[in-house]
Amino acid sequence: MRVTVRLFARLRDITGATELPREIAAGATIRDVWRQLAAEFPELARYERSISSAVNADYARMDHVIGDGDEVAFLPPVSGG
Repeated sequence: MRVTVRLFARLRDITGATELPREIAAGATIRDVWRQLAAEFPELARYERSISSAVNADYARMDHVIGDGDEVAFLPPVSGG
């Protein structure tokens, strides 16, 4: 299956991309996609416990199963006021 991964803020800086296409296995979860990215970009690993994730613009938990053609977004914590 093919999905599009969107990255924001610091995550975008680490990967050097706002959007990355990824091939994943059927039945893969958001967590599987995250770990695939973290294997490619090890600096991402430290954000795993603090990021939010979304599928097709709706917030979703890391155990959410992804479908072919889905857009998966990872958003780091944001500070400011």
